[in-house]
Amino acid sequence: MKHSLPVAVVGAGPAGLMAAQILTDAGLAVHVFDAMPSIGRKFLLAGKGGLNLTHSEGADTFAGRYGARRSAIERVLKDFDATTLREWAQSLGIETFVGSSGRVFPKDMKAAPLLRAWLHHLRHPAQGQGVQFHMRHRWTGWAADNSLQFETEQGPHAFQAAAVVLALGGGSWARLGSNGAWVPLLAQKGVAVAPLLPSNCGFDAQGGWSEYFRSRFAGQPFKSVAISMVLPDGQLWRRKGEFVATASGVEGSLVYAASAHLRDEIIRNGSASFALDLLPDMTAEQVLREVSHPRGSRSLSSHLKSRLNLDGIKAALLHELLDKPAINDPAQLAGAIKALPITLQAARPIDEAISSAGGVLFEVLTEGLMLEQLPGVFCAGEMLDWEAPTGGYLLHACLATGRIAGQGLLHWLEHAP
Repeated sequence: MKHSLPVAVVGAGPAGLMAAQILTDAGLAVHVFDAMPSIGRKFLLAGKGGLNLTHSEGADTFAGRYGARRSAIERVLKDFDATTLREWAQSLGIETFVGSSGRVFPKDMKAAPLLRAWLHHLRHPAQGQGVQFHMRHRWTGWAADNSLQFETEQGPHAFQAAAVVLALGGGSWARLGSNGAWVPLLAQKGVAVAPLLPSNCGFDAQGGWSEYFRSRFAGQPFKSVAISMVLPDGQLWRRKGEFVATASGVEGSLVYAASAHLRDEIIRNGSASFALDLLPDMTAEQVLREVSHPRGSRSLSSHLKSRLNLDGIKAALLHELLDKPAINDPAQLAGAIKALPITLQAARPIDEAISSAGGVLFEVLTEGLMLEQLPGVFCAGEMLDWEAPTGGYLLHACLATGRIAGQGLLHWLEHAP
């Protein structure tokens, strides 16, 4: 056993803090390092609109949110489901509730009280010594003697640890600490890392919007719509919700839900399209009947408003994308209202994205999330190769992987020669 040395956690986000909790609760001396001046900056930002901790839906549906990495994340979630996560929050004195959408939030909706309670637990555990935090320590790799190397305001700093959990984040919101600078540090050690890509991101529309549409409607939402697309395997993907027009394209919850498919299609073919249903609660036949109804002397805009309650940004988008003959043909107009093709040419930059895809491949990690070629080095959180939509899935998986990495480190220490 290597208990003569402390253990290190690099990264003071949710994954790193959860790993630190597992380790300090086991009685180890834990040192947490972070490049930023304060702890949990992205976590606090996530709580600004209400901290979505997890989702209360069934385990099978929940696991399906992780797409291609379902099986890997399912293993991680096995002993840390939504109920367990809520019990963990309760252990810190934070009560939670299930909202009408099934999402789980702290009762006060805020991140700061949870973070304060968590840090108090880490600094003042029931037994043993508290976690020591080292801020403004930017990890730069390993020295020849395998000590961890950091850049600080006072110059280079080396730290000898028995083992380390790396929880360095992905590539989004670099100003909050996740900048992907760790990728070459692990790659030069031979660790397989999938390229970091934007996830839960906006997109630029092909050709952009006209000045008229951009100046009047950028920032406005498309409410109660649906988008659909055919996936490479032939399956139809369809969701209802809302999204927002931006100066260059689209963003918002419904677009984020489709972002992985859209991003991958752009990578494959240079562009991606989805069909926008402006009136998802009406059938195509109903829409055609209303559009075809004689309008007399009324303008088309008045006609669409009175017969279909279609106006504002929805009507403007039809005029933006359809030519005059199509607008004036009831069959073509009705078809566009139910399935208006929107073509996208690029994902917005990764630094604007809510999260990122790519990272350390699960195939080079043990079940305890240790790098097979770097014994004693564990990885957790968004630096792993997975992605998920918003709705509590991101934070839950970060916490769960931090927990597994902490447990994996404990097991390794107990059995290390």
